[in-house]
Amino acid sequence: MSEEDTGTAEIPVPSDAPRQAAGTWGELFRPGHLTASLVLAGGVAVYAMNTFITAALLPSTVADIGGAAYFSWVTTGFLVASVLASMLVARALAAWGAARAYLVAFLLFAAGSLGAGLAPVMEVLVAARVLQGLGGGLLAGLGYAVIRSALPERLWTRATGLVSAMWGLGTLVGPAIGGLFAQWGSWRGAFWLLAVVSVVLGVMSVRGLPAGGGAAEDIGRLPAASLVALVLAAAAFSVAAVVPVGWPTAASLGAGLALGVVFVLIERASASPVLPHIAYRRGNPLKWLYLVLGILSAAAMVEIFLPRFGQELAGMTPLVAGLFGATVSVGWSGVQLFSASVDRPRTRRRLMVAGPVLMTAGLALFAVTQRADPSGVEIALWVTGLVVAGAGVGIAFPHLSVAAMHSTDDPVEGAKAAAGVGTAELIANALSSALVGVLVAVGGPGAAGSATMGAGIAVLGALGIVAIALGLRHLPRR
Repeated sequence: MSEEDTGTAEIPVPSDAPRQAAGTWGELFRPGHLTASLVLAGGVAVYAMNTFITAALLPSTVADIGGAAYFSWVTTGFLVASVLASMLVARALAAWGAARAYLVAFLLFAAGSLGAGLAPVMEVLVAARVLQGLGGGLLAGLGYAVIRSALPERLWTRATGLVSAMWGLGTLVGPAIGGLFAQWGSWRGAFWLLAVVSVVLGVMSVRGLPAGGGAAEDIGRLPAASLVALVLAAAAFSVAAVVPVGWPTAASLGAGLALGVVFVLIERASASPVLPHIAYRRGNPLKWLYLVLGILSAAAMVEIFLPRFGQELAGMTPLVAGLFGATVSVGWSGVQLFSASVDRPRTRRRLMVAGPVLMTAGLALFAVTQRADPSGVEIALWVTGLVVAGAGVGIAFPHLSVAAMHSTDDPVEGAKAAAGVGTAELIANALSSALVGVLVAVGGPGAAGSATMGAGIAVLGALGIVAIALGLRHLPRR
């Protein structure tokens, strides 16, 4: 998946400060800064890899301890907890300082990983993943927030690039690690490995990071009411995936949608909302930009089930199925590197429209080619469709993020709008992971469930085309 800005403060570089010689990559890894660099990068790396490791392990996990009905809950619980924890990053730094905040985050993640590795039933695994998510949400946010206090200013740019690169590393390494452990018949061992790495990094954080942290000012009130509504909405969607298909499913989905409306109403009236105030103003494009970003992020949530369908329908080995599960993220990461270099305003607007179009087309291709015992050509079409869908995300994502910054001329609100991109993505991931589980449950076992999943998220992509058209109407041409 892409890098996530979890709503923590940006790292400012004072314009009136004397210019310094730029730091080098070599300096970042010298003894004086090596431990801090490894902790900052390692925290984001274990969070990013964990997503793909877990997706690759889940088919083997279900075969061992059962609980197939709770398949999507394993990811949804982790993501919802991550959203909640990401809101606490500034408070954790103010209360504990960088070293202890990181130690708490790593220990929470390690405890959750250990619990997941020992889980006798799926319900325990879900609970352990929630604990893991609390630690992971802190790690994802701290990775950016602590750069300023842990390293000299001349290394901030290099350090930010290093932390950002860990999301790509997760895409490449996570599926392979998860697939290998699944193929070795030791899915629990992968979680134990994450626990050991987390403990080691936690010890390093105490030794390599400053005891002091961020200041307590401007933290704002915790948006508790908004977060409660968000958690309940995600829970309602998750319940829809396990109740009998029919009116219970419809009732759960209806409750989830209603709670989503409640979330928006609370946000609009709140003095301290999760998302910036301007997102709820009439005529401002930010709400449409966030909606499109969320819809594009939902494409990556099909990866929760891809290793399972790869094994069930195509007879892939656990390792190959784990790699197959990262196809959307591969398309996303690869294309984003080139798309981010586009500067012409007209081309940027076209790419923002092309994103949901490619996502819709790619997932539609995946959906219509689903069947058991597919031929090599059909598997190639699956991969092509998923990579195209991921390319749609990568081609539009950086420009939607920049457009969010330009959604207002107020520099303070613009900074909040930029920080809200990561928050909107985390919220969308939490909700859409539950929605994917609903689509699979409604579709039924085998190829029908896979096709329903692809078709349902393709429809969501089509809604994204409408949303970006509405957003571009109000977005200034720059």
